[in-house]
Amino acid sequence: MARVASLPDRVEACESEKNEPAISPSIRKRTLIGLMGQVFLSVLGVGIVGPVLPLYAQSFGVSAAMVGSLITVFGLARLLSNLPAGRLADRLGRKPLLVGGMGIVSVSALLSGLAPTFAPLLAFRFLQGVGSAMQTTGAMVALSDISTTEDRGRIMSLYMGSLLLGASLGPSIGGFVGHNWGFRAPFFAYSGLACLGTIWAFFLAPETLRLRTGSQARGGVGLNAGFGATLALLGKLLRDGRFVAVSFVSLVIFMARAGSRATVLPLFAHSIGINTAQIGIVLTIMAAINLVAVGAAGVLADRYGRKAVIVPSAMLSAVALVVFPMSYNYGTFIAAAALWGLGTAFVGPAPAAYVADIAPEGQRGTAMGLFKTFGDLGVTLGPLMLGWLSDAMSYAAAFRTNALLFAVAGVMFAVLARETIQRGARQSVTQRTENT
Repeated sequence: MARVASLPDRVEACESEKNEPAISPSIRKRTLIGLMGQVFLSVLGVGIVGPVLPLYAQSFGVSAAMVGSLITVFGLARLLSNLPAGRLADRLGRKPLLVGGMGIVSVSALLSGLAPTFAPLLAFRFLQGVGSAMQTTGAMVALSDISTTEDRGRIMSLYMGSLLLGASLGPSIGGFVGHNWGFRAPFFAYSGLACLGTIWAFFLAPETLRLRTGSQARGGVGLNAGFGATLALLGKLLRDGRFVAVSFVSLVIFMARAGSRATVLPLFAHSIGINTAQIGIVLTIMAAINLVAVGAAGVLADRYGRKAVIVPSAMLSAVALVVFPMSYNYGTFIAAAALWGLGTAFVGPAPAAYVADIAPEGQRGTAMGLFKTFGDLGVTLGPLMLGWLSDAMSYAAAFRTNALLFAVAGVMFAVLARETIQRGARQSVTQRTENT
């Protein structure tokens, strides 16, 4: 933790191309620690619930399709909540979303563990999605508030590192808890962790809304702006080729995570004789590579620019997805998984950093909410589309379609997105990194 906490002190705040004023290193450190601790607790809880969620649903005597609806309804809730959450972040501040979002998750997780039938469980999962959207949107906007174009990639990568650590530890804990104390127990654990995350954010995460912009955001939607102003902003963002390009990258990334990795990959592996334990090892390897490489990804995004990371990473992910259906032994399968883990790690923090770079002052919440909506659209569509391709054609067709989308996203970003890291800024970052 000492290494993490010292980073904001080492990275000097300076003027970016938006002329962003410097922020106190102590505020940056406190905010970063608050957000990292909260997302670790949140995702740890999600991971704890993950292994038992389908089994818990089946215990109510519902069909496999209804079991899948628990995942769909969570993603749908996030999809519908991201934009309102972003608007609230711009109007009320980031902290109400961090505290209120995790509070909703805590209560709904507790109620999920107490659900008497499947229908209330479905409703409580929807509430968890709403709370999750509020928390993650507030966190991403707060991270953009305390960072500049010079260090935003590294700040985002530290946050993602905490997220990945929680995601790596959660499933094994959840399996143990569910095995020893029943399918409801992991939801109670999730509720407790979310409650702790609420308290953590309340005391440790300061409000960052006015750190740069004074009492009223310059050029922003404004605290008293109406719905029409928000619609105008959304239209402006959707006409911006840079924003559309980076949002499409996010859509493809999340489509791959929910569709190819979580749905098609296990089915394909089983079809070629790879057992469940071996599949678990592969997923662990991918998560470990993500965790190890995400820090370097942030450094590279700040030193060489967002495009220099996003475009090659998208292409590397495309290559890995093409290799998967060519894998007819475990060794090749692991190699493809390692390649994909590397590609998805390096493309992780850069897109969110790019959105924060190009979002107008005072409008970051709305911009980040719309950006996250594209990602959750990928989560919703990925399993459906790639699963249908697997059934109608083949697993290879699903992997190759996802690979093609990655390649299109990489080319689209290379053509439409203007780099936000200027040459002078890159040199400054390089010198400071070498000095530290």
